[in-house]
Amino acid sequence: MKILLTGARGFIGGHLAEALLSDHHRLVCPVRAAPHDASDDARAIFVPVDFASCVRPEDWLPLLDGVDVVINTVGIFREERGQSFQRIHETVPLALFKAARQRRALVIQFSALGADRNAQSAFHTSKRAADDGLRAQGIPAFIVQPSLVYGAGGASAALFNRLAAWPLLPLPGGGTQRVQPVHIADVVAGVRALLGRPTQDAVTIAFCGPDALPLRDYLATLRTGLGYCARQRIVAVPGACARLAARVADALPGSLIGPESLSMLERGNTGDATAFSVLLGGAPRPPRRFVAQRERHAYRAAATLDNLLPLLRASVAAVWLWTAIVSLGLYPIPDSLALLQRSGVPAAYATFALYGAAGLDLLFGILTVVWRGRSVRWLWLAQMALILAYTGIITWRLSEQWLHPFGPISKNLPMLAVLLLFYLHEDRRH
Repeated sequence: MKILLTGARGFIGGHLAEALLSDHHRLVCPVRAAPHDASDDARAIFVPVDFASCVRPEDWLPLLDGVDVVINTVGIFREERGQSFQRIHETVPLALFKAARQRRALVIQFSALGADRNAQSAFHTSKRAADDGLRAQGIPAFIVQPSLVYGAGGASAALFNRLAAWPLLPLPGGGTQRVQPVHIADVVAGVRALLGRPTQDAVTIAFCGPDALPLRDYLATLRTGLGYCARQRIVAVPGACARLAARVADALPGSLIGPESLSMLERGNTGDATAFSVLLGGAPRPPRRFVAQRERHAYRAAATLDNLLPLLRASVAAVWLWTAIVSLGLYPIPDSLALLQRSGVPAAYATFALYGAAGLDLLFGILTVVWRGRSVRWLWLAQMALILAYTGIITWRLSEQWLHPFGPISKNLPMLAVLLLFYLHEDRRH
């Protein structure tokens, strides 16, 4: 078949694209920008398209020539500038569905479990609006409502892996909310099965795991799968405290935790897996089979890094900021000037050197907190260079500091190791 697949560079869309190509389908993939590592397979065409601007059927019709199936996997979990739930989940998909009706193409719409008549969150209500609009088109369609999807590359999967790694974890209400997670491999298998299943109307099907279980049990199962030995201890967080924490977390860039996600969690995320099991020809895999043996080490390493990198970054920032504050007056200024003169700084320049170094420390501390992106590697290099420079000067002029019982200079070694970790972690293709 010739298939138009939106969201082909996303988590679900990416897995689907790989599977559909292996099944010898031809793909048209609207993407924001053609990827540098795009497949050399001539059956996959990546077309630069601003998804959010395609609000009319006419915007989609040129891409649908000869298309047999339209699969829409695009979705956002939080609103950002130019990307609202209403536009991304409703307005644009409805334009795509109307164009698909003109081309007589089958539509597979990825909605969400919970996008039903009881939907309350903006995420769910916008998904429900698109689903209702698709039903109103009167064309063959499948509305897929996945639960929490687990698999490589999934943002929610990475979040749950990070939560599962902590030996002591506070959870709203003690983690009694019920979830029914599904593995990405079963989601892909379900879509493959739908492509060969005839329909005349819009059919809604929940893509969820075989059984619902409390969130705390799901995390315990992931923890075992990741290879952790000690049992995770859960601390129940009262509702008011959880809502306050969610509002704070919502202010963090890229956070998946916020008031809306908390309300969705408290509602529960479960469904009837009967139809999905029939579609697959057997029950979907349970969470205890989510982490394959060959994936365990990589998942655990990623969860450890994701948990510790923010803490290490905050620690490095605190070191620079505290050093600046101490240098600016908490430590006696005459003693600081004397140390600078002993290290070889002329007395005439000692004051300038003291306040200049304090200012640089302050700048490094602030940049450590706010600088993001691949270019932040230059910050780690600059910090390493400064630490190496003054470690060398102290070794030459104040070598007795190496013998200090509190080890003020030897602590530079783990500091350098952490900065090198930051540098290596950022040295990757985004």
